[in-house]
Amino acid sequence: MVSKDQAIGGLICTVCVVIGVLYSLGLFYWGYWLDSGVWHISFTLVALPVFIAFIAILAIGAWIGWTMATTPPPKPIEEITSEMETEQKTTVEEKPVAEEKPTMEEKPSAEEKPPEQPKVGEEKKPEKKRKT
Repeated sequence: MVSKDQAIGGLICTVCVVIGVLYSLGLFYWGYWLDSGVWHISFTLVALPVFIAFIAILAIGAWIGWTMATTPPPKPIEEITSEMETEQKTTVEEKPVAEEKPTMEEKPSAEEKPPEQPKVGEEKKPEKKRKT
């Protein structure tokens, strides 16, 4: 049992071999014996693929030109590097400090309350000492 891809590949290979054989016969054998009026069939068999290839190359060139004409220009390198520097500064400033999680032995008991940690973006207020 062949897969779908293998069947399509076999079909493509068969079609290419048949076209190659018919093209060669038409160019070298029938081309000299058959006269189709003004042009010989061998001339048509050469001119037609060359014409198609030439038009295909021109179409690819036109597509590349159209793409280049309609694509906006890239940013200057200086602008990109300055954007990267500002992004790095903001991510470093906004990045919270990772806390180490206590193990079972280090966990505070119910009587011990862990100190409150300031939220991200808030500064810890200094504690005022009381005079006694």
